Amino acid sequence: MGKINKFISVLSAVTVTCIAGTFAAGARQPELAPSTAWGVESPLGERTKATIDTLYEDYSHRFVPQEVSPAWAATGNYCAEGRQMIWMDRPAMSDFFFRDAVATWTPSLEKARFYNTRIPMTLLGYSFGGGSATGQDDLSVRFSANAGPRVQVGALLDYLYSKGSYENQAAKDLTWGFSGSYTGERFEFQGFFTHYSLLTKENGGITDELYITDPAAVQGGNTSVNAKSIPTNLSSAHNRLTGTDLWLNSRYKLGFYKEEQVNDTTTRQVLVPVTSFIWTLRYRDGFHRFTDGNATENTTFWPQTYFNLSETSDRQKYHSVQNTLGVSLLEGFNKWAKAGLTAFITLENRHYEMETLLPEISDTPLPPDALPAVDPDDTPQPSLTADPYPSMLSSQNQTLLWVGAQLLRSQGRLLNYDVTGQLGLIGDAVGEVKVNGRIDTSFRLLGDTAQVNAFGHFTNLSAPWFMKHYRSNHFIWENDFGKTRSLRLGGEIMLGRTGTFISAGVENVQNLIYFNASGHPVQEGGSVQIVSARLRQNFRFGPVHWDNDLILQTSSRENVVPLPKFTVFSNLYAIFRIATLHVQFGVSCDYFTRYRSLGFQPATMAFTNRNEAMVGNYPFINVYLNCKLSKTRFFLMMSHVNQGLTGTNYFSMTGYPMNPRRFQLGVSIDFAN
Repeated sequence: MGKINKFISVLSAVTVTCIAGTFAAGARQPELAPSTAWGVESPLGERTKATIDTLYEDYSHRFVPQEVSPAWAATGNYCAEGRQMIWMDRPAMSDFFFRDAVATWTPSLEKARFYNTRIPMTLLGYSFGGGSATGQDDLSVRFSANAGPRVQVGALLDYLYSKGSYENQAAKDLTWGFSGSYTGERFEFQGFFTHYSLLTKENGGITDELYITDPAAVQGGNTSVNAKSIPTNLSSAHNRLTGTDLWLNSRYKLGFYKEEQVNDTTTRQVLVPVTSFIWTLRYRDGFHRFTDGNATENTTFWPQTYFNLSETSDRQKYHSVQNTLGVSLLEGFNKWAKAGLTAFITLENRHYEMETLLPEISDTPLPPDALPAVDPDDTPQPSLTADPYPSMLSSQNQTLLWVGAQLLRSQGRLLNYDVTGQLGLIGDAVGEVKVNGRIDTSFRLLGDTAQVNAFGHFTNLSAPWFMKHYRSNHFIWENDFGKTRSLRLGGEIMLGRTGTFISAGVENVQNLIYFNASGHPVQEGGSVQIVSARLRQNFRFGPVHWDNDLILQTSSRENVVPLPKFTVFSNLYAIFRIATLHVQFGVSCDYFTRYRSLGFQPATMAFTNRNEAMVGNYPFINVYLNCKLSKTRFFLMMSHVNQGLTGTNYFSMTGYPMNPRRFQLGVSIDFAN
């Protein structure tokens, strides 16, 4: 009854809002336009174009975990761990690798948005789905207001909670933050503060995949199965992850004034900036804790238990303070300044530490084989009264220094480019190289305007600290990894009139670090090549639209980088209006070919190469209705509608089936105050 009442309440709110919007549609409404939004790039805070999230098309898809990517390997639940299987879209491993698995649900510099809306703006969204035992809720709030044309402040709040379709996989995430910007004639500032706290219950996967593929074989002939009744490998395991990100960017411009004609009788003095001084401060921290209080699970699910046979409580911490100072000669201050040139220096201090729960003091010695040694030739004789590995590194401070330069042209009519390079000089950064480049141009082609981009990057980076040093109740490693080198080259072409996007790229990676089947990081000594091509083609036949995203990719070492060779997302829908109500009604499908499945290690939040099983060759189909009336968006969706109709092998990863069929509803209201 609780979910039914919630459905009625939300539906009533939508109805009231829609009726009010209908009566107000003919009246003059406050408009956000001409509104602007932008994102920022590291390390200098360059602005990039962005949009305000008010579109209703495909609004429903963001609330289905399988729709994060056309190929998504995941533990199944909303706001839980997942891995991008489209190589060219996969981010690099971070310094605190635990957050990589949940980066989709947590804030980052790349997701930060600043708005100038002239009038205050509040975007409030709420969606839910599932029953009392499988409920999923998503509350989202975005606020922005201006104090004049130069000053802006903003805030965000996200609360995600899902009990999960399967047992022992509940997850919740609370994210909040503030932002602000100032755009003056000489001084500019932009900054944000975000904090997240995420908790996931880990089930270690289902005990037998036959509960999905052939339930009669494990249920005495009964072919129906309740997903919540399927036994799982773990029942008491939890991952908690918290993090903070503070980013402050300011620049002061020097230049000269020139006279500008306002009208026939009036002129004004305007500043022509020549040089700017840039300072960026970034503070980040992360805290990870893995716990399992079940003594049986601690000694049966994991092959090794190093410290505590009764329970596990592992903690890892990280924080970083980074300062960047730059001097820029700006583009366009005279006709000869065709590009901007910036030199900068970055100093960063990092701190890492880790600890694991030791047993309570006891005079009973451990069995000889209870705590296997890291080095089999030097077996310690641990007891329950002390740390059995006191000599292993458990914390470290690092100081790192890079110098860099950027060559940027963004105001050209035919050709623009951006090349940024960094070289490490101090600490573990010695010898590190980062070079990113991009060239953009456009030209007429068959009566259309073709946008063409070429890109490339080269990196030579040290392994993250936790890849080299790690100690916990179930995993210990000390690795002397070399630097990972990567070279990526590619290009893109976009045709606006035909709705065509084509991209192709190739990447060569040397000394790639990945997690093997036992859950330990290893380094591939040779090279791995990945070749990828992508076609996005959108068709329109009156009110009927058919959007397609097709990806071909291949890996030269599938045991190191397993990837689906062919992936497709296809979306067939109709867009029409009923009076002032905008409607999108359609069906979408994700599909990827079979490939070597990944595994998931709950104790480290790491995705491992299993290699012994295959997943894929299964369509995931949704039927949806997205609507917008005035400033209200709402949707109805039945996800995985084809469950039981197109086969039963719906696994995105070994032991982790996709969510079964689910009905979901959501609403978002744009309050232009």
